Amino acid sequence: MTTVAAIDCGTNTIKLLIGTHTDTGLEVAVRESAMVRLGQGVDATGRIHEEALVRAFAAIDTYAEQIGQHHVDRIRFCATSATRDASNAAEFRAGVLFRLGVQPEVLSGEEEAAVAFAGAMSNISDDARRPVLVIDIGGGSTEVVLGDDTAPGHDTLLASESMDIGSVRLHERHVRHDPATREEIGAVVRDVDDQLDACGVDLAAAATAVGIAGTMTTIAAGVLDLATYDPEAIDRSVHRVDDVHAYVERLVSLTVAERLALGYMHPGRADVIDAGALIASRVLRRTNVESLLVSEADILEGIAWSMRP
Repeated sequence: MTTVAAIDCGTNTIKLLIGTHTDTGLEVAVRESAMVRLGQGVDATGRIHEEALVRAFAAIDTYAEQIGQHHVDRIRFCATSATRDASNAAEFRAGVLFRLGVQPEVLSGEEEAAVAFAGAMSNISDDARRPVLVIDIGGGSTEVVLGDDTAPGHDTLLASESMDIGSVRLHERHVRHDPATREEIGAVVRDVDDQLDACGVDLAAAATAVGIAGTMTTIAAGVLDLATYDPEAIDRSVHRVDDVHAYVERLVSLTVAERLALGYMHPGRADVIDAGALIASRVLRRTNVESLLVSEADILEGIAWSMRP
């Protein structure tokens, strides 16, 4: 048996999964996330803010302690959008190496999409209609991946795209009021639609749509009208697309204070989820699916599976 630690460092969140590969699959011992907003100001300045580095390194120090307690055999630290874009990314990479003893891998958009797809598909039943569209909305980028895992022995990616639209990036770029004005919402939507117009993935070809990561799981919690965030209720839940659109419209109209009052809303997501939710809605409008399946399994599982013996 091999115990692994998978770390996904995104624009808004750093997530950790510690699990053991056994003959029957991956047994997860730890799954945690910390909202550090690593991408604070990156879209405007091209640099990771010093305050964001402090927050990120504090979270990584905590993860290092847990990794040591679980006697991990292998660590893989994958960094995504913010560290692809930042001019001072070397400072961040050096800090990770010092704390964990491993060099962070800065994934390309294509690599990020492939790992996210693998993680999502690990949680999808065999009877889900193919091809499957996986939608991964992050803080700095959004990945859409169309694939089919019915080919013997491996997943088949039909097409993927990593777009520079994410909840933090678009909120910082366009939103100045609380809640966003009609003009600001329109600016976000135009930005998303411009990216989707140029997207190389045929979203309309999807037979099943799967949403992963925090924006999508929070939307699921809202559609379910949960009192608190409940991963078991959210995982593999299915929602009518019309209900998703209606919820997004309502969510965007709320102030940050009103979003914070929602029992399922993470405080670190409340201010930027307006842009993330609009991305979700605009992507789904390009598909022909009637429902959205939401999975708690995501890029973390994909990273962990990449380290199986």
